[in-house]
Amino acid sequence: MKVAVIGVGSMGKNHARVYSELPDVDLVAVADPEYKAAEMTAEKHNTRAYADFQEMLEKEKPDAVSIAVPTAMHEEAGLAALESGAHVLMEKPIAATVEEGQRLIEKAHAVKKQLMVGHIVRFNPAIQALKQKLMNGELGRIYQIFCRRAGPFPARIRDVGVVVDLAPHDVDIMRFLAGTDVIRVYAETEKRLHTEHEDLLWGTLRFADGVVGGLEINWLTPTKIRETLVLGERGLFRVDDLTQDLYFFENEQAKALTWSALATLKGVSEGGMTRFAIPRFEPLKAELQAFIQAVQGNELVPVTGEDGLAALKLSLALVQSGKEHRTIEI
Repeated sequence: MKVAVIGVGSMGKNHARVYSELPDVDLVAVADPEYKAAEMTAEKHNTRAYADFQEMLEKEKPDAVSIAVPTAMHEEAGLAALESGAHVLMEKPIAATVEEGQRLIEKAHAVKKQLMVGHIVRFNPAIQALKQKLMNGELGRIYQIFCRRAGPFPARIRDVGVVVDLAPHDVDIMRFLAGTDVIRVYAETEKRLHTEHEDLLWGTLRFADGVVGGLEINWLTPTKIRETLVLGERGLFRVDDLTQDLYFFENEQAKALTWSALATLKGVSEGGMTRFAIPRFEPLKAELQAFIQAVQGNELVPVTGEDGLAALKLSLALVQSGKEHRTIEI
């Protein structure tokens, strides 16, 4: 399969690296308006460089394209790639606006090509293991999902605030783990150091089945924190996204009770803690492998354009709530 990468900044150059390592994949070209960056990446992976992605699409005719350009350019690059006959993996968020994201989805359907959105956190092996345990009923009913994503300001960001840059990761993970949709959100946002856009968010999400979501995101913390907590009847799961560790903190009271008794459980008590042995794996490699396998097998990609659009809608609703100081119905 012939693949190409549009945009070889901090993420795009990693897409190029992973594609060059995958079997049955031929990285035919990379494109970036900063031609020097394209040239350096192409040289490293023994492929061709372009400054103009349109020219690259016309000359190379790739079967699949990763797009890792600034968010404002997602629609333009995505439509061009789809129209050229390529399947597309779009780095998150799917687009800058809901309308742009919808047009990308409609174009993909019209030309009968796959559109996948790069919500890479889903492919963290600890998150995958957690999802399987939730599906197996090991937690019982889910009460709450909390995500914390904090760290210093990334120099690569210019065109969006912390919510649109980072919240799509976490609202997508919440939807993925809960298996249901959000019905309303409320957020508090602040502009502390980066005056163009918000750099701090504290948000609350309400899911259709009663699960409560909590979200803490900022560019103000001098150390990286990536954490997902899922609280339920039988205890608490915790994922450290950075180390790919999965822990379970058991509710001792739930262990000896039957499911009918759980309905009347009045409290919880501290039980044992288990750290699961999770085989480490690069999430980006898992993501790109899943994309290629879906395209080759004519199967639905694991993170659809519709998934990406839902994450964008929720992120923009959180921004709106922070600005207007009110709850937003979804």
